[in-house]
Amino acid sequence: MSAHTISVRLENRPGALARVSQLFSRRGYNIQSLAVGPTERPDISRLTLRVDCSEHSLEQIEKQMHKLVNVLRVTELRPDEAVERELALITVSVATDRRAELVALSQVAGAQVADIGRDAITFEFVGRPDQVEAFEELVRPYGVRELVRTGRVGLRRPSATARGAQPSVNV
Repeated sequence: MSAHTISVRLENRPGALARVSQLFSRRGYNIQSLAVGPTERPDISRLTLRVDCSEHSLEQIEKQMHKLVNVLRVTELRPDEAVERELALITVSVATDRRAELVALSQVAGAQVADIGRDAITFEFVGRPDQVEAFEELVRPYGVRELVRTGRVGLRRPSATARGAQPSVNV
């Protein structure tokens, strides 16, 4: 089994997200991350989810999703064919005398300071999932108080289709 990122375009209707998540639940698959939001069309949402399963199971999941009401298109986002990003907010404990050190370190890593308190700093980091994990590990020795990650969002690279990648399946 391996982790797969799936992009689903669906009608922006009540219950559409619930039907997709129930499909995974009924089959005993745990969704590792899930992000949903509007697209360029207000009546269409894009759901990006990450699930750990075999290739065969993924094919079955895709077939079942195509049968769901409101699902318009299902696409597997393969790492070499997609642009993926994730947002993390991380609050890190920091003594006043180490604050400048931590801020400098975060700037080198590409993070932004979102808020500063007396004994903690909240950072915003946007990047590929592996970069988010690397930044999290970088600040962990200072003491992570709170952390939240959005989960992956992604789009197929325009260059992927030109190289002969599998096009999306429309329903």
